[in-house]
This record gives sequence, structure tokens and C-alpha cells, in this order.
Amino acid sequence: MSARRREPTAREERRTPRYGGEFPSELFTYPGKGGWTFATVPDRYAPPATEAWGRTPVRATVNGVVWETSVWREKSGRTLLPVPKRVRGRKGHGDTVRVKIEFDAL
Repeated sequence: MSARRREPTAREERRTPRYGGEFPSELFTYPGKGGWTFATVPDRYAPPATEAWGRTPVRATVNGVVWETSVWREKSGRTLLPVPKRVRGRKGHGDTVRVKIEFDAL
């Protein structure tokens, strides 16, 4: 399934998150077979952890592609947004993307 740009549905509009921000981020991939690719969320835009393992649900947009996911904090304190292949397209490790995250919790 390929990701595509779309407008938010009426249901999503009613549930518009109140917090977040937009920023550039350089993608990085954890080494090893099947390593995940992430965008780092700057501290000023990072939500507090609201669920187990330091996770927080967010609505993410990367280069215009919107999806529901979670960010989480590493033990180092860095907040990571996983960016699946279907969203990032041909972008990969070392490429810069435009990220927007939105969330309800503070």
C-alpha cells in the first residue's frame, strides 16, 4: 500500500490536537537488518510520555503524508518519531524531511 497525501476527515477535524509543531529533521536508521528509520523530535516540540515505555500518541505529517502513530523517548531523553517506508518514500538515512506532530496531552 502506498502512502498518499490527503485532507483530514471530518472526524479527524473534530479531534484536532492542541499541541505540537513543525520542524525539519534528518532521518536516521538503526543499524542491522530491518532497522527502523526515525526522525528526531526537538525538545521544544516533544510531548510528555503518556503511555508505557515513554510513548505518546501523535498525528504525524512527514512531507505532506499524514498518519496516526506514537513517539517515544529513549533512555537518553531523545524523542523519536518512527517513519515507515510507505511514508518516507525514497527518503532514507541522512535525508532531511519536514515533520509536523500534533498531540492532545501536556
